[in-house]
Amino acid sequence: MDRETAWALLCEYTQTEGLRKHGLAVETVMRHFARQHGDDEEKWGVTGLLHDFDYERWPTTEGHPYEGNKILIERGCPEDIRTAIMGHAEYTGVARETLMAKTLFAADELTGFVTAVALVRPNKSVFEVEPASVRKKMKDKAFARQVNRDDIINGAAQLGVELDAFAAEVIEALRANADALGLRGTT
Repeated sequence: MDRETAWALLCEYTQTEGLRKHGLAVETVMRHFARQHGDDEEKWGVTGLLHDFDYERWPTTEGHPYEGNKILIERGCPEDIRTAIMGHAEYTGVARETLMAKTLFAADELTGFVTAVALVRPNKSVFEVEPASVRKKMKDKAFARQVNRDDIINGAAQLGVELDAFAAEVIEALRANADALGLRGTT
Protein backbone atom coordinates (compact mmCIF):
# COMPACT_ATOMS: atom_id res chain seq x y z
CA MET A 1 0.00 0.00 0.00
CA ASP A 2 1.44 3.34 -0.99
CA ARG A 3 1.08 6.68 0.78
CA GLU A 4 -1.49 8.09 -1.67
CA THR A 5 -3.76 5.06 -1.18
CA ALA A 6 -3.29 5.24 2.60
CA TRP A 7 -4.15 8.95 2.68
CA ALA A 8 -7.33 8.32 0.64
CA LEU A 9 -8.33 5.54 3.06
CA LEU A 10 -7.69 7.77 6.08
CA CYS A 11 -9.81 10.55 4.55
CA GLU A 12 -12.59 8.11 3.63
CA TYR A 13 -13.02 6.98 7.24
CA THR A 14 -11.84 10.05 9.16
CA GLN A 15 -13.59 13.38 8.81
CA THR A 16 -12.16 15.34 11.76
CA GLU A 17 -9.10 17.44 11.11
CA GLY A 18 -7.64 16.62 14.52
CA LEU A 19 -7.64 12.88 13.94
CA ARG A 20 -6.26 13.32 10.42
CA LYS A 21 -3.46 15.48 11.82
CA HIS A 22 -2.75 12.84 14.45
CA GLY A 23 -2.33 10.30 11.64
CA LEU A 24 0.00 12.71 9.83
CA ALA A 25 1.98 13.33 13.02
CA VAL A 26 2.46 9.63 13.72
CA GLU A 27 3.38 9.12 10.06
CA THR A 28 6.01 11.86 10.42
CA VAL A 29 7.49 10.25 13.52
CA MET A 30 7.45 6.77 11.99
CA ARG A 31 9.27 8.00 8.89
CA HIS A 32 11.85 9.68 11.13
CA PHE A 33 12.59 6.43 12.94
CA ALA A 34 12.56 4.36 9.73
CA ARG A 35 15.30 6.65 8.35
CA GLN A 36 17.29 6.28 11.57
CA HIS A 37 17.13 2.51 11.36
CA GLY A 38 17.66 2.28 7.61
CA ASP A 39 14.27 0.67 7.15
CA ASP A 40 11.42 1.11 4.66
CA GLU A 41 10.27 4.68 5.20
CA GLU A 42 7.17 4.31 3.03
CA LYS A 43 5.96 1.22 4.89
CA TRP A 44 6.58 2.75 8.30
CA GLY A 45 4.91 5.99 7.23
CA VAL A 46 1.81 4.22 5.90
CA THR A 47 1.60 2.27 9.16
CA GLY A 48 1.66 5.49 11.17
CA LEU A 49 -0.81 7.22 8.89
CA LEU A 50 -3.35 4.38 9.07
CA HIS A 51 -3.03 3.28 12.70
CA ASP A 52 -6.21 5.10 13.81
CA PHE A 53 -8.07 5.46 10.49
CA ASP A 54 -11.05 3.49 11.84
CA TYR A 55 -11.21 5.15 15.27
CA GLU A 56 -13.75 7.84 14.37
CA ARG A 57 -16.31 5.24 13.21
CA TRP A 58 -15.51 2.56 15.79
CA PRO A 59 -14.13 4.32 18.90
CA THR A 60 -14.65 1.41 21.29
CA THR A 61 -12.29 -1.37 22.32
CA GLU A 62 -14.65 -3.76 20.55
CA GLY A 63 -14.40 -1.81 17.28
CA HIS A 64 -10.97 -0.20 16.98
CA PRO A 65 -8.65 -1.50 15.50
CA TYR A 66 -10.56 -4.69 14.69
CA GLU A 67 -12.92 -3.11 12.15
CA GLY A 68 -10.03 -1.31 10.51
CA ASN A 69 -8.10 -4.56 10.25
CA LYS A 70 -10.99 -6.13 8.31
CA ILE A 71 -10.97 -3.19 5.89
CA LEU A 72 -7.18 -3.39 5.51
CA ILE A 73 -7.43 -7.11 4.69
CA GLU A 74 -10.09 -6.36 2.05
CA ARG A 75 -7.84 -3.65 0.55
CA GLY A 76 -4.83 -5.97 0.34
CA CYS A 77 -2.75 -4.25 3.02
CA PRO A 78 0.41 -6.21 3.92
CA GLU A 79 0.29 -8.36 7.04
CA ASP A 80 3.22 -6.64 8.78
CA ILE A 81 1.44 -3.28 8.59
CA ARG A 82 -1.81 -4.79 9.87
CA THR A 83 -0.04 -6.60 12.70
CA ALA A 84 1.70 -3.41 13.82
CA ILE A 85 -1.60 -1.52 13.75
CA MET A 86 -3.35 -4.25 15.73
CA GLY A 87 -0.48 -4.29 18.24
CA HIS A 88 -0.60 -0.53 18.88
CA ALA A 89 -3.71 -1.14 20.97
CA GLU A 90 -2.55 -2.91 24.13
CA TYR A 91 -5.96 -4.57 24.68
CA THR A 92 -5.82 -6.57 21.43
CA GLY A 93 -3.14 -8.86 22.83
CA VAL A 94 -1.30 -8.78 19.49
CA ALA A 95 2.42 -9.07 20.14
CA ARG A 96 4.73 -6.33 18.95
CA GLU A 97 7.59 -8.36 17.54
CA THR A 98 9.05 -6.08 14.89
CA LEU A 99 10.86 -2.79 15.39
CA MET A 100 8.17 -1.11 13.30
CA ALA A 101 5.39 -2.44 15.58
CA LYS A 102 7.26 -1.45 18.75
CA THR A 103 7.95 2.00 17.37
CA LEU A 104 4.30 2.54 16.42
CA PHE A 105 3.20 1.63 19.94
CA ALA A 106 5.82 3.91 21.49
CA ALA A 107 5.21 6.80 19.10
CA ASP A 108 1.41 6.88 19.09
CA GLU A 109 0.63 8.19 22.56
CA LEU A 110 3.80 10.25 22.86
CA THR A 111 3.16 11.99 19.54
CA GLY A 112 -0.32 12.94 20.68
CA PHE A 113 0.99 14.12 24.01
CA VAL A 114 3.79 16.24 22.51
CA THR A 115 1.22 17.80 20.17
CA ALA A 116 -0.99 18.65 23.16
CA VAL A 117 1.97 20.18 24.99
CA ALA A 118 2.81 22.28 21.93
CA LEU A 119 -0.76 23.54 21.60
CA VAL A 120 -0.83 24.91 25.17
CA ARG A 121 2.48 26.76 24.80
CA PRO A 122 2.17 30.57 24.44
CA ASN A 123 2.85 30.48 20.68
CA LYS A 124 1.27 27.03 20.11
CA SER A 125 4.55 25.84 18.67
CA VAL A 126 6.41 22.54 18.82
CA PHE A 127 9.57 24.66 18.73
CA GLU A 128 8.76 25.69 22.32
CA VAL A 129 8.57 22.07 23.52
CA GLU A 130 11.47 20.28 25.19
CA PRO A 131 11.63 16.82 26.79
CA ALA A 132 11.59 18.42 30.26
CA SER A 133 8.29 20.17 29.48
CA VAL A 134 6.83 16.88 28.25
CA ARG A 135 7.95 15.12 31.43
CA LYS A 136 6.50 17.91 33.59
CA LYS A 137 3.13 17.79 31.82
CA MET A 138 3.02 13.99 32.19
CA LYS A 139 2.81 14.50 35.95
CA ASP A 140 -0.32 16.65 35.55
CA LYS A 141 -3.04 13.97 35.36
CA ALA A 142 -5.68 16.54 34.36
CA PHE A 143 -3.67 17.56 31.28
CA ALA A 144 -4.51 15.52 28.16
CA ARG A 145 -6.11 12.95 30.43
CA GLN A 146 -7.06 10.72 27.48
CA VAL A 147 -3.37 10.02 26.81
CA ASN A 148 -2.18 6.83 28.47
CA ARG A 149 1.03 7.71 30.34
CA ASP A 150 1.79 4.03 30.99
CA ASP A 151 1.82 3.38 27.23
CA ILE A 152 4.29 6.25 26.78
CA ILE A 153 6.60 4.89 29.48
CA ASN A 154 6.24 1.25 28.40
CA GLY A 155 6.69 2.11 24.73
CA ALA A 156 10.07 3.71 25.33
CA ALA A 157 11.07 0.82 27.60
CA GLN A 158 10.11 -1.77 24.97
CA LEU A 159 12.38 0.04 22.52
CA GLY A 160 15.14 0.08 25.12
CA VAL A 161 15.46 3.86 25.06
CA GLU A 162 15.31 6.47 27.81
CA LEU A 163 12.03 8.39 27.76
CA ASP A 164 13.57 11.86 27.52
CA ALA A 165 15.76 10.77 24.59
CA PHE A 166 12.75 9.27 22.83
CA ALA A 167 10.72 12.43 23.48
CA ALA A 168 13.56 14.50 21.99
CA GLU A 169 13.44 12.39 18.81
CA VAL A 170 9.66 12.73 18.55
CA ILE A 171 9.92 16.50 19.03
CA GLU A 172 12.65 16.71 16.38
CA ALA A 173 10.52 14.74 13.91
CA LEU A 174 7.45 16.91 14.53
CA ARG A 175 9.50 20.09 14.13
CA ALA A 176 10.62 18.92 10.70
CA ASN A 177 6.97 18.77 9.56
CA ALA A 178 5.57 21.55 11.76
CA ASP A 179 3.85 23.46 8.95
CA ALA A 180 1.82 20.50 7.69
CA LEU A 181 0.91 19.53 11.25
CA GLY A 182 -0.15 23.03 12.26
CA LEU A 183 2.55 23.12 14.95
CA ARG A 184 4.75 25.98 13.69
CA GLY A 185 2.83 28.31 15.99
CA THR A 186 2.27 32.03 15.99
CA THR A 187 4.87 34.73 16.36
